[in-house]
Amino acid sequence: MAEIKVPELAESITEGTIAQWLKQPGDHVEKGEYIVELETDKVNVEVISEESGIVKELKAAEGDTVQVGEVIAIVEAGGEQPTEAQPTAEPVKAEAVAEEPQKEQAQSPVETEKKDRPIASPAARKLAREKGIDLSEVPTVDPLGRVRKQDITSYSNQPQQPVQQAAATPKAAPAAAVTQEEGKPVERVRLSRRRQTIAKRLVEVQQNAAMLTTFNEIDMTAVMELRKRKKDKFYEEHDVRLGFMSFFTKAVVAALKKYPAVNSELQGDELVLKKFYDIGVAVSTEEGLVVPVIRDCDRKNFAEIEADILGVAKKARDNKLALSDLQGGTFTITNGGVFGSLLSTPILNGSQVGILGMHTIQTRPVAIDAERMENRPMMYVALSYDHRVIDGKEAVGFLVTVKKLLENPEDLLLES
Repeated sequence: MAEIKVPELAESITEGTIAQWLKQPGDHVEKGEYIVELETDKVNVEVISEESGIVKELKAAEGDTVQVGEVIAIVEAGGEQPTEAQPTAEPVKAEAVAEEPQKEQAQSPVETEKKDRPIASPAARKLAREKGIDLSEVPTVDPLGRVRKQDITSYSNQPQQPVQQAAATPKAAPAAAVTQEEGKPVERVRLSRRRQTIAKRLVEVQQNAAMLTTFNEIDMTAVMELRKRKKDKFYEEHDVRLGFMSFFTKAVVAALKKYPAVNSELQGDELVLKKFYDIGVAVSTEEGLVVPVIRDCDRKNFAEIEADILGVAKKARDNKLALSDLQGGTFTITNGGVFGSLLSTPILNGSQVGILGMHTIQTRPVAIDAERMENRPMMYVALSYDHRVIDGKEAVGFLVTVKKLLENPEDLLLES
């Protein structure tokens, strides 16, 4: 017998939730094949079987919380899936030939299993489960037949989908039950583990930090003109597009060097000043906000930062982030402007003492001098900070430094 245990995930993660069993009792599993998908606070993890054999028992159900090291399944090592008639001698050769179709069917349990359980990414399985969609009904353009998240989304948006789904998957449980409370219909949806953790951490930050926010506005004219002039050549040379995030990241690094307390962490009665610049970039996914970290931003050029941001954003949306991608950030940048936010107060990320909020660029009349007004592309920015560590003077100075650098982007080459 081989035991399937919840693996070590990370120092800060001690438990997970059974998101989906990929194998059921009686199923055959190969060594190294995925057997279960775990949902943790930060990422989803697929657990493999260390032995080939037959799944004998599942010790936890989908939705159960399990601890690291806990046994969650038993595999009968070396077991074979039962097959029908095995020809053992020459006299049955003719009969075996006559029954070749049935024999082939009986001796291909893996093929049968694959037909019953389509190949799909963890993100696709989770989305299908939430929407009550049968994966076998979802068409895919993947050459290997793997159902992806976008296939689920496309399939669910088809107008005929509800009728087809009801006919094709009568056993599928709805994502949430609609009930009556005080004579009115309500729908109760269980929060995912990640959303529960996000809620818990945000409340903890507000309870454990003296958080304040200071605001300013940035005239984006110079950055936009520079980007317009250089974006085509930049793309040709680096195969990545020049966005605003690299400008803000480099400006933040320069400001952190000038105000090192903003790049710190409070541990008890000690202030840990970070001498490195690993900047977290908030990325919105369907399951909530995640903050992958771009390492050593002070040593990277604009193209390297843009490529890294593009890479982690794609991994986040494909649910492929590793725990190492989310750990160790010293400061965070979040951009609510991509959703149209004009102004907001971002909440600190974990133990960090500062977070910069970007917002939408809006053309507004600006006084150039006492006599002239011009319409300029303006962005409000917000710095939320832990007042236990950072005084108002430092916070305002940090934000003004970011503002000045972005309004004179050529200075970024000297300051960052």
